[in-house]
Amino acid sequence: MKNTDTLAIAIGTGSYNSKNNLLECFYPSCLTISKKAIWDELKAITNVAESSGSTIITASVASKLRTFAQQTTESALAKLILQQLEHFYQIELLITFCDIETAPKTIADSYLRLHLLSHRVYKPQEINLKDIFSILPNVAWTNQGAIDPNELAEKQWQARIHKEHLHVYSVDKFPPMADYIVPSEVRIGNASRLRLGAYVGAGTTVMHEGFINFNAGTQGPNMVEGRISAGVFVEEGSDLGGGASTMGTLSGGGKEIISVGKNSLIGANAGLGIPLGDNCIIESGLYLTAASKVNVLDKDRELVDTVKAVSLSKKDNLLFRRNSMTGAIECLTNKTAVKLNEDLHKN
Repeated sequence: MKNTDTLAIAIGTGSYNSKNNLLECFYPSCLTISKKAIWDELKAITNVAESSGSTIITASVASKLRTFAQQTTESALAKLILQQLEHFYQIELLITFCDIETAPKTIADSYLRLHLLSHRVYKPQEINLKDIFSILPNVAWTNQGAIDPNELAEKQWQARIHKEHLHVYSVDKFPPMADYIVPSEVRIGNASRLRLGAYVGAGTTVMHEGFINFNAGTQGPNMVEGRISAGVFVEEGSDLGGGASTMGTLSGGGKEIISVGKNSLIGANAGLGIPLGDNCIIESGLYLTAASKVNVLDKDRELVDTVKAVSLSKKDNLLFRRNSMTGAIECLTNKTAVKLNEDLHKN
């Protein structure tokens, strides 16, 4: 069911560079607020004026938040506030507000949106992530936390001086999801291949070569041995074979949002560039783009029409294959049921 609330809140902490610029944020939990009056009251307590904004929690603000939590009838919100404020004297805390219908404006706001996706509060395409690339800084993700790339060399030298080893896992705008959130009932072969902001549904297995980008994911249960690009969502019971690829809308791609319907299969090293319907199969090695010319065959394997693949978007029970004699792409009625191995998805 779609979450119809558009206002979200979280309390967490962040990492900073030597100039006290925020690099990233971690929110142990986050939730949505359905009552605008409560939202406005919390923003007044914290002196956050923007629709999406954040602030460091001072002792005065912490006291007012505790009083609010003790008096409110919103039990989930009270629990979130009181649990996080237990750590007020141990670590610097910040409170972040987010209106998911507006574009992100800050690093703290952007990270809350990514957390909301990976916590399964919202699904891909339900949150405004416009220009998030221009907001997030590039960060060196290491075994000692987030480091500004401009300060990495000095940090590496200091680690050697202290006979330590600073391991750099990646230099990227998006961290690995599992360093922040591990959703329930999932299995992940290589955690570095899922970015924060991925939505991984219960029962999903992501094998070692599988990849899920931010603002993309699976309903669950699913088997992922290929790549799920930004913006792509895979419905329950579908399988991406080894090396399979789904076409996203980043890097100058098209505007069509790619999706995979229920109980479908994208074969090994195949590719998808159209929204695929339910119970469909793309044979191994076939990359189906929107402009691909497809010969549509009837039940007797006779040619009915030749169309662009995009005209077959979201149509169910189709089998796409390449004729091994002519090289032409063909579309037939799929009579094979795609069913995942239940033992593989008991996570």
